[in-house]
Amino acid sequence: MTFATSARALLLLFCLLPLPLAAQEQAEGDHVKVTWLVPERFGPQPETIGLHFEVDPHWHVYWLNPGDSGAEPRFDFSGNATVGPPQWPAPTRLPVAHLTNLGYEGSVAYLFEVTPAQGAQQVELSVDLEWLVCEEECIPGFATMSLNRPLGESGQWRPETLQRRDAAAARVPKPGAGSGWTLGAAHVDEGSLSLDASGSGQAPPQLYPKDGAFVSPAEPRVERSGDGWRFRFATQAGMQAPDALGFVLVEGDESWDFDGIATLSGAVAAVPDGGAQGAVALGWLLALAFAGGVILNLMPCVFPVLAIKLFSLIGMPGGTGLQSRLREGLLYTAGVLATFAALGGVFLALRAGGAAVGWGFQLQSPVVVLLLVLLFWTMALAFLGVFELGHGLTRLAGKGGGGSFATGVLAVFVAAPCTGPFMGAALGASATLPAQQAMAIFLGLGAGLAAPFLLLAATPALVERLPKPGPWMDTLRQLLAFPLLATVLWLLWVLGRLGGEGRWLLGGIALLSLSFALWLLRSRRRGLRWTAVVLAVATLGFAVRDADRLSAPATAVATASAWQAYDRARIDAARAVGQAVFIDYTAAWCITCQVNKAVVLDTEETLRLFDDHDVLRVRADWTRYDPAITAALAELGRNSVPVYVFYPANGGAERVLPQILGRGDIRDLFPADSTGDSS
Repeated sequence: MTFATSARALLLLFCLLPLPLAAQEQAEGDHVKVTWLVPERFGPQPETIGLHFEVDPHWHVYWLNPGDSGAEPRFDFSGNATVGPPQWPAPTRLPVAHLTNLGYEGSVAYLFEVTPAQGAQQVELSVDLEWLVCEEECIPGFATMSLNRPLGESGQWRPETLQRRDAAAARVPKPGAGSGWTLGAAHVDEGSLSLDASGSGQAPPQLYPKDGAFVSPAEPRVERSGDGWRFRFATQAGMQAPDALGFVLVEGDESWDFDGIATLSGAVAAVPDGGAQGAVALGWLLALAFAGGVILNLMPCVFPVLAIKLFSLIGMPGGTGLQSRLREGLLYTAGVLATFAALGGVFLALRAGGAAVGWGFQLQSPVVVLLLVLLFWTMALAFLGVFELGHGLTRLAGKGGGGSFATGVLAVFVAAPCTGPFMGAALGASATLPAQQAMAIFLGLGAGLAAPFLLLAATPALVERLPKPGPWMDTLRQLLAFPLLATVLWLLWVLGRLGGEGRWLLGGIALLSLSFALWLLRSRRRGLRWTAVVLAVATLGFAVRDADRLSAPATAVATASAWQAYDRARIDAARAVGQAVFIDYTAAWCITCQVNKAVVLDTEETLRLFDDHDVLRVRADWTRYDPAITAALAELGRNSVPVYVFYPANGGAERVLPQILGRGDIRDLFPADSTGDSS
């Protein structure tokens, strides 16, 4: 073999050897070139890097939900840094014959957050890539790319690389809570899925399902709905709906990510358009909210607080004019409306984030319940004149601008456990209406709660009919302390239902400490009075800190022969074999619920009727937040308790009973000619 021949053989052998790692910072395949988007030097803080796919014209790669065909790219990282999940850019629809794919035509970058290892001198990464690039035919690609960069005190980018990385980051959807759009629950019915998007856009946005196994990627049918849009997607045949779905909403060059959208069975209820019909429907809901607010004044959880304001009117000097009384009424109304607006804002913010909440949701918090226990205990002691402040607390709440406003705030919080007639439909609608209309429902309820006192304060003829001040006021004030003490016992029971016996004990210790602090406050010695203040503050601090630490007990359910815990599968199974079902949606903090149980549901007559007709009795306990019960309430168009639903034997539409039950309501479920097991 000549030297020239040997040299040519060695050169050929060298060309066949693998390239060193430094040459593996890019990869090429048919119609695709992949390169890193990384800094020249990493800093110690997390950094967003990218893999840029340069795709030939008319070819495309895929999103995390690739659609009817295709496959999303896969990234398997290894090395000495932590790499987060892919940050998928918002996709577009790519029709291919009769199919719809979701992905990107042309170049795109997939981003990742990288956190360098502590103490490392450099960042070393390797990634195994798989992708599919398609036009009408599809070509798979595979590659391994590596990366080695120094680690310094701060990151350093090439300007053109950083610009491309930032342009890619702008295509990644942001959290949906800051979008100005709200997605309602997804209703699944006979091969389709419908959901409403409420927002201020004049044109409908694009909506892309993240779950390709259940929702079709094809363009949905879009129609106007109120001040938003209704999207109707086809669903994949034979697939069961998941409990929740995710969507990406795209409007212009911006996009947002929505996760945790609950799926409900049954067609979505018709929503009136923005014309006269919609205005009439909203007006009717506002009237229901106002009426419900007025009736709340008669509930036992509200009346003792309103008595404070009544005493303030009675105790006003005889020469007090209409202007002063009207000022009291307006400030009280402002406190009520401001608190309802705040609760409504929290409700809407949680709803926008994909959570499902309802009226009274604040009482699902042990901290809020414990603070109310301490407040009612202090008020009861003040009403009884036990501590030296005498009636100072009632004067604080009853007179002066801040006191009138504070009484309005307090009235809303103590009204939360009560649900009267007319409230259920109005509050249920607030779960699906656009944000402005839902807020109007909350304010309408507040206006109804404040209206009686405002009317009394603004009407001299009514004020003149009030009894004159006298010793009877002290007697009545002391008498009203006992409903407050009863409320304390009830709230302690609620606290126990939220967290077991440990929270009973925590509540008792807090009451003991607060009572001792109030006793010390009677002293004329300055040191003891300061000790009382410190003890009261410490009691509040420790109580709030520990209230959420105690674990919740298992859901309490009546005996197996009576009420069963909520189980959707068991309910569906009973209905499938023709068994009647009665569901009591309840909560320990709902006074109306407890009254209905004692007076109607747990009576011997009602239980015998249920036994005679083989009714499955279900108690859906919403004392603590339960997503399954929340979704079931939303399916009924409600977001508050109590709700009572009866499903007749052998099929038929459900019957929703009144929120305030009578025994006749239960008897009417079973006509005289029906036959039960022991008729």
